[in-house]
Amino acid sequence: MVAAALNAMAGTRWGRWLGLVTAVWVQCISGNNYTFSNYSDSIKTLMGLTQLQLNGLSVAKDVGKAFGLLAGLASDRVPTWLLLAIGSLEGLLGYGAQWLVVSRTVAPLPYWQMCVFLCLGGNSTTWMNTAVLVTCIRNFRRSRGPVSGLLKGYVGLSTAIFTDICSALFADNPASFLVMLAVVPAAVCVLAMVFLREGPSGGAAGATGDEEEDGRCFAAINSIAVAIALYLLAADLTGLGGGGGVVSAVFVAVLLVLLTSPAAVPVLLAWKSWTKTLKAANADLEEAESASAPLLLAAKSAERNGEEAEARGPGERPRLGEEHTIAQALTSLDFWLMFASFLMGVGTGLAVMNNLGQMGVAMGYTDVSLFVSMTSIWGFFGRIASGTISEHFIKTRAIPRPFWNAASQIVMAVGYIVMSLAMPGSLFIGSVVVGVCYGVRLAVTVPTASELFGLKYYGLIYNILILNLPLGSFLFSGLLAGLLYDAQATAVPGGGNTCVGAHCYRLVFVIMAVACVVGFGLDALLCVRTKTVYAKIHESKRSNRSAAVQRVS
Repeated sequence: MVAAALNAMAGTRWGRWLGLVTAVWVQCISGNNYTFSNYSDSIKTLMGLTQLQLNGLSVAKDVGKAFGLLAGLASDRVPTWLLLAIGSLEGLLGYGAQWLVVSRTVAPLPYWQMCVFLCLGGNSTTWMNTAVLVTCIRNFRRSRGPVSGLLKGYVGLSTAIFTDICSALFADNPASFLVMLAVVPAAVCVLAMVFLREGPSGGAAGATGDEEEDGRCFAAINSIAVAIALYLLAADLTGLGGGGGVVSAVFVAVLLVLLTSPAAVPVLLAWKSWTKTLKAANADLEEAESASAPLLLAAKSAERNGEEAEARGPGERPRLGEEHTIAQALTSLDFWLMFASFLMGVGTGLAVMNNLGQMGVAMGYTDVSLFVSMTSIWGFFGRIASGTISEHFIKTRAIPRPFWNAASQIVMAVGYIVMSLAMPGSLFIGSVVVGVCYGVRLAVTVPTASELFGLKYYGLIYNILILNLPLGSFLFSGLLAGLLYDAQATAVPGGGNTCVGAHCYRLVFVIMAVACVVGFGLDALLCVRTKTVYAKIHESKRSNRSAAVQRVS
């Protein structure tokens, strides 16, 4: 009975938005995979590792995302709550084991065992991200850009949220930080298991809903997100969050209030729905009946498109924008253009995020938490802005979404050149640029994949693209950064090594800048090849907008 009531709620307008808000909360805690720099130095010291060995652990963490294919396969076969349960359990085990080592509760584990637990922690986020992205994009089919930007934006903030709360309450203690990474995501996922559900007919009702009201709701939650980002930014720049005592407690309390405030949106929608039902029940019923025909036609059309895609053999290639099977997507040149360009952007970005601790030491900083937080906060701005901006320009100018990926590659290349020069403040500038551009890549690629290859097998297609995270981490962080750093480093007593000076990472930054230029070329080609698809999407959005205006008038 309870399950039936929750499923019925998911079919209502406010129920979809309540699910989106709980998805936002999941994303607020699912960026723990990007926080390795906050405790990597403790692991390196305790285990006496070289930089190459430490980077091997960071690669193991990112290899966990390769097993996201399992989450993608499961996303079309099991309910959302089960995906979240698996992710939260893996995170509890993976980060819990790391806490035992860093807190010295147990002796340092063998290297291979640490790799396994880091892999578990990394894989946990793939289940959470798949659950929320697949469910929410299906529930809000006509707002894929804003949904992707919003959800990926909060993932970008999660690193800063974890870092600043730990700094405020536990004085940046690595062991306490790992406790948070293990316990908090599990608790939040339990809440999301109740309310995050796919609406009836795959979200068809939401697809033809009141787009203007949806726009206002997105604007409200985006505004709250920006307020959170600015609050975190102010705290980092002023040192407010690390004051200790009452100051720190107040900082955390205000932050928690801001994080819970998006719940006001579904509450307000539920209130409006209830009052409308009381005032005009009969009128609402007649309106629903008159609108049911086009909804049924849209649902049947979507079902027919899916059947047609399944009927085609792997050798018959559907046009971009139609439903693809996995075999059809993987034999498409456009898919591999997207895959390769994604590798250049996220691979180099991960190399910076995984090595920020050592980059900071090399450039003379004793505390790199500011740079970790800056990457997170500016990553949020990149994610949330690119989702909304790319959607706007599709509606108004039919500009293909990959255009924004191409632009981010050039900006990222410039950022790496600045970091290679090692001028005063270059690491600060670099962390901001990398954060913004990495955020753009993630937020833009997610809806692009669904628009080019359809939603039927979106969960698996998304996780195939996410294979770029472990692959990019291995190539750019594990091999490139690890080998070149160790070539410049000197051994230290007790094992391990260290390098101080601009030369430690200069060649790494130059090579990554070249990789981004290659990525720009791939994105530019994909932009040209998808112009027809986005022209059709533009016409569809314009037609729907005109039809809505006519219905109102």
